Amino acid sequence: MKTKIFCDIADLKTIKFYNNKSVVDGFTTNPSLMRLSGAKNYKDYSLKILKFCKKKPISFEVFADNPKEMLKQAYKINSWGKNVYVKIPVVNSKGKFMGSVIKELSSKNIKLNITSVYTVNQTKKILKSLNKKSKSIISIFAGRMADKGKDPVPIFKKSILLCKKFKNIEVLWASTREAYNFIQAKQLNCNIITMPPKIIEKVGSFGKSFKALTLETVKGFLKDSKKSKFKI
Repeated sequence: MKTKIFCDIADLKTIKFYNNKSVVDGFTTNPSLMRLSGAKNYKDYSLKILKFCKKKPISFEVFADNPKEMLKQAYKINSWGKNVYVKIPVVNSKGKFMGSVIKELSSKNIKLNITSVYTVNQTKKILKSLNKKSKSIISIFAGRMADKGKDPVPIFKKSILLCKKFKNIEVLWASTREAYNFIQAKQLNCNIITMPPKIIEKVGSFGKSFKALTLETVKGFLKDSKKSKFKI
């Protein structure tokens, strides 16, 4: 099974570039990335992105914190394009499970990306709320887990197994930290991995021999030492 690569970015130029590259199958954004890209008006900026990205799937996240407002935002985001996935956090800032929001939107066949998932129990709760005939993504935050000393692999294994029987539900490896995460995601038969451009570039250089890597590293250190004019 192919593990699709999504580019995790909100920068207009980068999306325009990767939208024409076969290595990237889709895009993910979030409010932090939108802010970083300089977006002032969330809707206007999203529509600018969609002028470039018309076919590949792209996720835009709600930023409301209560179910009623989340639903309002979700319906608006969904109306922006047929390739749009509405990103809903698994819980709000008070830790309340957003099952009612997920259930309502999913029952209306709105494509969802349930984000900020960290546990198998959360995956189970999401699955109970989803309309299994509607396209949905469950985004599990591997990198953030690993940053705190927790192994994400067992959570992926169990979550992928739970979702396997539903052809419209995909599991996404989120918060990618290094290129090797792509190998891990593939080994797990994870449907999607989302990564920033720098890591996508590294994946493109896969296949170098250990000999080539050794020479490349040594030459790099030598070059820098000459530039610095070091003496002992």
